[in-house]
Amino acid sequence: MKRMPVIFAGHGSPMLAIEDSEQTRGLQQIGKEILQNHGKPKAILAISAHWYTKETFIQSIPEPKQIYDMYGFPDELYKITYPVKGYMPLTKAVQSRLGNTVSIDDSWGIDHGIWTILIHMFPNADIPVVQLSVNGYLNAKESYELGKQLITLRDEGYLIIGSGNIVHNLGELEWNNVGGSTESIEFNTAITNAVTSGDIKTVTHFESLPHASYAVPTPEHYLPLSYTLGAADGDDVRIFNDLYSTGSLSLTSYIWG
Repeated sequence: MKRMPVIFAGHGSPMLAIEDSEQTRGLQQIGKEILQNHGKPKAILAISAHWYTKETFIQSIPEPKQIYDMYGFPDELYKITYPVKGYMPLTKAVQSRLGNTVSIDDSWGIDHGIWTILIHMFPNADIPVVQLSVNGYLNAKESYELGKQLITLRDEGYLIIGSGNIVHNLGELEWNNVGGSTESIEFNTAITNAVTSGDIKTVTHFESLPHASYAVPTPEHYLPLSYTLGAADGDDVRIFNDLYSTGSLSLTSYIWG
């Protein structure tokens, strides 16, 4: 079996679920490439910024609920359905690798950080999805080390997807700016250069970079990058959706392997 890739996807606004844009077309193309080059994944291990917890949790529920964890958007968005199954073999595989550092929690579901992406990548909703929470007590280096423990899942046919944003500052949105602010571009470029050159230290110690407090005022959207970088196992990386939105959101995404 060919090793599955790892993806970090910059998700941006929940509106991407119903948009036709360069971002959504990029996600569609990546989904097609995975199916063509690697075959259909057994299941997806999804790590979303929007399941941000005080420890590490994994789901075990056979039919996880779809969560509309966003407010003030058009009614059309709340009518979108992406009904997926869970996959207990993946849950058990994660437990076997993380041991007593992970616990079962089925109080959550498949949140918009994941379904707004998957609806474009795999529109048939026929691949099971299991979410792993982002542990808010782990820093970027510790999240990277946890991700390394998940590497061998890829050899068993599991696709790992982290969803967040390298730059995510809702307090600095520029509604008239369809691109990125100077701070966003400089920070995002530094991280992308580090990712593509294998400079793990810069990615996991991002706080020392210029504009870090602007780009990452809170860590939940950044940390999925660390998880996926660890799981990537140093594989070749390709950038996609190298885009910005409303000044202080970066949509830059990576696929390894």
